[in-house]
Amino acid sequence: MSNPIAAAMLGLSLFAMMQQDQPAAKAKPDSQEEPSCPMHGQHQAAAEAERQKGVPERGDQGMGFSHEKTTHHFRLYADGGAIEVEANDAQDTENRDAIRAHFSHIVKMFEAGDFSIPMLIHAENPPGAETMKRLREAIQYKAENTERGGRIRIRSNNAEAVKAVHAFLRFQIADHQTGDPVEVVSAP
Repeated sequence: MSNPIAAAMLGLSLFAMMQQDQPAAKAKPDSQEEPSCPMHGQHQAAAEAERQKGVPERGDQGMGFSHEKTTHHFRLYADGGAIEVEANDAQDTENRDAIRAHFSHIVKMFEAGDFSIPMLIHAENPPGAETMKRLREAIQYKAENTERGGRIRIRSNNAEAVKAVHAFLRFQIADHQTGDPVEVVSAP
């Protein structure tokens, strides 16, 4: 295993362990007053912008290929959806192969209910991930090669699981800023 990949995997493992040691965030009671800081909303917006700005860099580290040399797409289907990444250059076999290797690894992780890489990339737990983890036995993941990269096809017959998959993919569309449609369509 190459040093960058080993370092990334070690980093992900440590990040996942740290997240497990963190106490769960406590929900605020409904009766709690609004924050006293008059600029609270602006602070939150600035923090969110900073988090989102780091997505490409963390993505390059977590996925093992360049976001600048590849294109992501997220599809919502009635039975789940798909994650697609392709190298922008048809001759770019290095990124094509890295995409395929990453997707093979991600399928195994998602099947085991491990969503630590999306959490690392996005610096937060994506919506739907906890439900997908809980209902992992009801969701099928399949890595497929495409001409320039790969696709992870996500399917389920469980309505709650499909709803979680859609929430997860919609978050990906927004955070990766792909411009993909957020409406559910029939699978091709």
